[in-house]
Amino acid sequence: MIPDLKAINAQADLHHQYLLGLELMVSTREGPEAVGEWMFRLFRRQHEEKFLSSFKKLGLDGLPDAVACAKYHVLSNSMGGVAVEYMPESDKKAWVRFRYPRWMYDGAVVCGIPVEASRGFLKGWYAQNGVSLENPRLGFVCVSEDMTGQFGFCGYFKEYDHDLSEDERLAFAPDERPPAYDAAEQPTPPDTEWSEERLAKASRNYAIEYIRNGVRELVGVLGADRALELGHLSARLTGLHHYKTMAAAIEIDEGGPESAANFLSALFQGMGDEARVEALRNETGFAVHQTGLRIVRGLDGVERDHLLSCWIEIWKGAIASHREFMNVEVTHSNDGLTWLVTLE
Repeated sequence: MIPDLKAINAQADLHHQYLLGLELMVSTREGPEAVGEWMFRLFRRQHEEKFLSSFKKLGLDGLPDAVACAKYHVLSNSMGGVAVEYMPESDKKAWVRFRYPRWMYDGAVVCGIPVEASRGFLKGWYAQNGVSLENPRLGFVCVSEDMTGQFGFCGYFKEYDHDLSEDERLAFAPDERPPAYDAAEQPTPPDTEWSEERLAKASRNYAIEYIRNGVRELVGVLGADRALELGHLSARLTGLHHYKTMAAAIEIDEGGPESAANFLSALFQGMGDEARVEALRNETGFAVHQTGLRIVRGLDGVERDHLLSCWIEIWKGAIASHREFMNVEVTHSNDGLTWLVTLE
């Protein structure tokens, strides 16, 4: 694996961990109803931005709606590193089953997330598929959930023989079981040119989009002050806790300002940004000049400021995790950031 690919994978893992930390922080600080509402808003935004635009890319045009929806969730999630299986039953009924470990609740996180979170994403995304496809008869039936101790998230898309009301678009049937898994039935992307690098970038971008949309929607649920308070703290804790994993992934040893600057530069390049390291002349320290800023690409105004302020805290936390105590100052320019790393 080339170093750039290692940095790309490290960024995918980092943003995944930040999402998990923020989920736990909202769950424990604000409670089940707040995290449920946040997940609803987050997944509805993800749905509106990604669902229809991805159908043609995945070669799903022309398929029966229930089958196309099930295949969509297998293909789109697998590109983000999420294991999902597809079991067709008919043109009007097709199953999906997410396998453990669940990406959204990796590790012991699954024990700290309330069921309201999963109900939020079911309503935000799965119950909206028929609406987006302009098929008022298409709904989703959930037969198993994670937080209830069943066998993981599983259910089926079904086209009924009547139009569904809003409350009927999501149903629960815990006594049902999916058909047997058949490896030969599993969908594959239409484009066979999925290199290791392209898959790594897809996985990274998958995780990044949850953070880009997640911070924005959390502000809508909790208000800017509280959302940023939790967003900053969970970001800093993620950086502190995850530094050694990231450094090991890109093969950089812990040290002083020069090592820290090289660490930042390598990881920023794993985002697809430009980064260069410069030694400071008049003091013991280094500057990292970063341009591109994929994390806020396409955003402006307060949404850009809110997200960037959270993201900066990840890297301040990572540097604070070093044995040597260092100061990190960040200055903004029109096209990027400059990070000054000096001994405390």
